Amino acid sequence: MTALYFTIDTEYSFGMARRMGGGGRAENFASAIIGATAKGPLGIHYQMDRFDAAGIKAVFFVDPMPAMVWGTEAVADVVGPIVARGHDVQLHLHSEWLEIAGAASPLPGRTGNNLRLFNFDEQCTLLDYARAVLVAAGAPAPVAFRAGNYGANDDTLRALAALGIAYDTSHCPGIAASECQISLGPDDRQVQRHLGTIEVPIGCIGAAHGTLRHYQLTALSDGELLAALRHAVRAGQSQVTMVSHSFELLSRDRLRANRVVQRRFDRLCVGLGKIAGLHSATYAANLPAIEAKAPAPLPHSPLRTWRRYAEQAVANALYGAK
Repeated sequence: MTALYFTIDTEYSFGMARRMGGGGRAENFASAIIGATAKGPLGIHYQMDRFDAAGIKAVFFVDPMPAMVWGTEAVADVVGPIVARGHDVQLHLHSEWLEIAGAASPLPGRTGNNLRLFNFDEQCTLLDYARAVLVAAGAPAPVAFRAGNYGANDDTLRALAALGIAYDTSHCPGIAASECQISLGPDDRQVQRHLGTIEVPIGCIGAAHGTLRHYQLTALSDGELLAALRHAVRAGQSQVTMVSHSFELLSRDRLRANRVVQRRFDRLCVGLGKIAGLHSATYAANLPAIEAKAPAPLPHSPLRTWRRYAEQAVANALYGAK
């Protein structure tokens, strides 16, 4: 059986909070977490409805850093429904929130868009703070982490090991220009122990000109994702990781549904249940296993790629480029 870790980076919008001078928590929650639109919500509750209908358990990587601005209740409002519905909550961290944290910052006077911009001791401080807030908000103690923007480095892995957080999933082989500076490359696609932490890479497929493209809802069509997962099962891959976001089904301005991506998500959830040999997994119930080597990714298909190009062109024209 191949384990699928369907992960959702779940986060308030820092950009909105900054534009509103640190205010607007209710509006931010409605937009970035609930995914409110005039025709109904498309955020975490919609995602969990589809997951539950398809028998999928998902992993929600929740960012606790907005607690510096709005208090722990802001994070509890995110964590509570996820835990209540039996999905997994793990740790996410967007360090840019330090910019508007004021006196509540655990690192007064320091800020940066990526965790890798902080030294080892500072990263330990931020990770320890974020973990404490997440637990105070009602989540079980996290065992896995993903850096905001994938912006981790080797000190991140050392800091996680020092804090007893065993798993990181910030390495994304399918993004050549990723913000991640962990000392692993595009060929490091297997789950492996690295610098004291177990690194769980984001899945990827073969793309044009020998490149790779990552498993993300806005990066691949549902046809490509399902083909990639069938390939992983046939190849005997023990686990794969897919990424989405709490707001990913919305238009670029987050005011309405992106019907192309919404349909992609809906079809994907239904299609996952039809792949024999694939099961959904969580860090709470099924920890990733270290692999000797990852199978070769799904080879590039010009036909599947051109179909995605056409689909993306429609989505960008109607809903704004993602």
